[in-house]
Amino acid sequence: MTPTLVQHGLQRSGPSGHPAPDGSGSGARARDWAEIQERMLVPLYEAVYQRLDVGPHTRLLALGCGSGLALLMASARGAQVSGVDMDEPRLRLARERLAPEQGPEAGGSSGESAACLAHGGPECMDSPQRHRFNLVTAFHPVGCVSTVDGLASSLQTATTLAERGSPVVLGGWGPVERCATAGVLRVAQRLADPSLPLDRTTSPAAAGWRPSSRDDLEELAERAGLRPDGSGRVACPFGYADLPSAMRGLLSTGLFDAALQVADPAQVEKELSEALHPYQRADGTVWMPNVFRYLIARTR
Repeated sequence: MTPTLVQHGLQRSGPSGHPAPDGSGSGARARDWAEIQERMLVPLYEAVYQRLDVGPHTRLLALGCGSGLALLMASARGAQVSGVDMDEPRLRLARERLAPEQGPEAGGSSGESAACLAHGGPECMDSPQRHRFNLVTAFHPVGCVSTVDGLASSLQTATTLAERGSPVVLGGWGPVERCATAGVLRVAQRLADPSLPLDRTTSPAAAGWRPSSRDDLEELAERAGLRPDGSGRVACPFGYADLPSAMRGLLSTGLFDAALQVADPAQVEKELSEALHPYQRADGTVWMPNVFRYLIARTR
């Protein structure tokens, strides 16, 4: 049985009168993100950390740190980690993982080795007792329109907190033909605006997702005043225990929110389930091969 949208906190009334997502206010969706979806990018985190030799010498600032898995991995390598995020429910989960001694409103830690987490953007990361950062990450994939807006500005602010020449890592979807999940996300794209053609060049701001372009990351780095200094590709397959888990994981990304604002939630569920069906294997698991790309840029 597939999950209902009401089970995920997606039940407030939208413009069309249908239930709509409550965005970052949903603790259930934040938990789905942390328990199901966030781990899909672990190969990306690990590849970047290995390439940059993240360790005890690293002072990391993560933009859009979410529920903290990437920070946890860096901390396990000995790094001093800090993170900011606009999604308070996800950030609460990050605090549980990384800084359980902090209260729900805490924005930092007095301990030099503890994680420093703040609700908001990099401008909130004002901690004079800490050294300047020497690594900044923005792993949340570029190509999610809702996260691209303002990201260049956030990166510019973050670079003022970093040492000169520090690496800044940007993450994004790889070529659309190598990302099986792209076909599933086009469902959200089409439901958000049925007038849009389903081709590889469509880039509707209303849909919250678009196929990536070859130079997306480089263009973002240029806008932020950064100097590109290498890139790479990493296989990040999306694998789920069953169809309900796949639906919960994908709904937790927020990439279906625009569709849920204008379409019947039952229709969104039906079409998402149908789009996932080709990727469901005989044992019931769901497997979608994907390639993600990262760019390493440097502060000037």
